[in-house]
Amino acid sequence: MFGGGRAAHRTVHLRPGADLAGFRIALRGLVAGNIPPECVTWSAGDAPSLFGAGAFEESAPPVALPKAVAGLIPMVVPHRDPERYALLYGLVWRVLHGERHLPEIASDPLVHRLGGMRKAIGRDLHKMHAFLRFRRTESLEGERFVAWFEPDHHILEAAAPFFVDRFRSLAWSILTPEGSAHWDGTALRFGPPGDRAALPEGDGFEAGWRDYYESTFNPARTNLKAMRAEMPKKYWHNLPETAAIPGLVRAAAGRTAQMIEREPQMPAKRDPVRAVAAMADQDPKTLAALNAIIRRSEPLVPGATQAVLGEGPPGATIAFVGEQPGDQEDRQGRPFVGPAGQVLMRAMEEAGLSRADSYLTNAVKHFKFEERGKRRIHQKPTAGEVSHYRWWLDRELDFVAPRLVVALGATAVLALTGKAIPITRARGPFRFDRRDTPFQGFITVHPSYLLRLPDEAKAEAYAAFVADLRRVADLGRELSG
Repeated sequence: MFGGGRAAHRTVHLRPGADLAGFRIALRGLVAGNIPPECVTWSAGDAPSLFGAGAFEESAPPVALPKAVAGLIPMVVPHRDPERYALLYGLVWRVLHGERHLPEIASDPLVHRLGGMRKAIGRDLHKMHAFLRFRRTESLEGERFVAWFEPDHHILEAAAPFFVDRFRSLAWSILTPEGSAHWDGTALRFGPPGDRAALPEGDGFEAGWRDYYESTFNPARTNLKAMRAEMPKKYWHNLPETAAIPGLVRAAAGRTAQMIEREPQMPAKRDPVRAVAAMADQDPKTLAALNAIIRRSEPLVPGATQAVLGEGPPGATIAFVGEQPGDQEDRQGRPFVGPAGQVLMRAMEEAGLSRADSYLTNAVKHFKFEERGKRRIHQKPTAGEVSHYRWWLDRELDFVAPRLVVALGATAVLALTGKAIPITRARGPFRFDRRDTPFQGFITVHPSYLLRLPDEAKAEAYAAFVADLRRVADLGRELSG
């Protein structure tokens, strides 16, 4: 693992690709030896190790790193940048030598560069998850599904567990120019590079998928720029549906004209007045028009006094998304004016954020409660209720167009991603990719969580919440710049 010339210098040889295990071993040895970054040369290739995996490596103790740094390492190691290992070790060295909060300083050149590399890996993983297609084949061992993919970075080992979870009962192989992954139903193994020529011809499932894609294609919403942005052309030759796209695009104008000329038919068993009103309201063109729709809509769960709309200037750099209105919000018709809202306002002020410059809204627009005597006790919305309001939230954010969206609590995260993600695992910067236009986000707790804590825990939790909002303020300034 280690070699070198001068006594104070070390050359670290790692295997090609993403050698996460090797980097962690080297990191422990370098930190134990107190070797500064400028005395380390990193080499990723087939060169043999000059220092064997001997007692020095085994005796090196684990390195205690902040969660932000520990989580960053596996998301940067797969990057193709040959300087990635040196940059990561430089970050670790600075954190361990007095700059404990360095990862929170987004303006630092090293943090900024590593953050960009992390985002690139996240995008590459997303593309592999979305655009990899398996084809069925038969072998002596039985049925197997094979796919070919060409990632931008060394992400095969990081991406493979996703497909294990998704297709655990199938035997499959993923072939790439750098390596291959194979799952037999019980064990995952990695092998040498694959050959695209070994990919089987299209199967019946692939033809069925193409037919389904053609049947769901909406010619009235054809947007070539958006299609290329979401599905880059480099992936087209691996996707069965792309063979149909040229013909669908050529026919889009004619099909749209036919849809316009076709005489509209009233849906059966519906009130004509309400049906016409619903059709007129399907596509609001402004935030005011959207809010008018929300005001007129009945609450999904009866009892709320009124819909509580978002508040703040369109074009605000930062938008905060909470769970749902509370008792005071329902009475006043404004978001974040109750006890939890007061906690948020105080924390925002301490973090240098202004309510007047921010946009505040909720995932669910009506107050859901249970009556106990004269009190109305908040009830958490169900996943179905969150889904019911999600379209409104998506359109609302489209009109506001913030640079940064802050999810306050698990319900807001569910509304923005469509997934139940634990706050403790995802707290911090987060990229929300569920919508057509991905946007930069940040996940933290809902201020009502702080109100429910025992008194001895409140001070520490509140300080962590303010620290989160300070990071939000820094990110907002960086994105505005």
